[in-house]
Amino acid sequence: MAGPLNADTFRVERSIAIDAPAQAIFPHIDDFHAWGAWSPFEKRDPVLAKTYSGPASGKGAAYAWAGKKAGSGRMEIVSSEAPRKIVIQLDFTKPMTAHNTAEFTLEPQGAGTKVTWAMHGPATFMSKMMGLFFSMDKLVGAEFEEGLASLKRLAEQKADAVSA
Repeated sequence: MAGPLNADTFRVERSIAIDAPAQAIFPHIDDFHAWGAWSPFEKRDPVLAKTYSGPASGKGAAYAWAGKKAGSGRMEIVSSEAPRKIVIQLDFTKPMTAHNTAEFTLEPQGAGTKVTWAMHGPATFMSKMMGLFFSMDKLVGAEFEEGLASLKRLAEQKADAVSA
């Protein structure tokens, strides 16, 4: 579920239903220290150098990375509305420069939660050229699906442990 908003922007989005309340899921996203347990990007590069700054979680929390496979960049939470929405400024510096926005929205669905992970930003000349050879939606979308599936397993295991 994605595609270009117009010729100058892109958007990639994936959702998953998680059998846990939003309050149990939100801390795994709102704290970059917790991303190692579910984010596929963390697992991509075993020698990833990470630097955290700002508060431990929530607005102003920041995370910079540098690695051989993962390139380098920085994320900062610019909005944190517990337990509904997190907006992240995402800046890549290597292998290419890009400035995007990532958003996580958590919507109640019965006893569970629908979690949506989206990324959008400007479609630069380079990304348009690369788009001739591969689909940003398929490339990043698969990573989002993997990450959401890991987040689901993590949140549901913790929810089961609490209710047991």
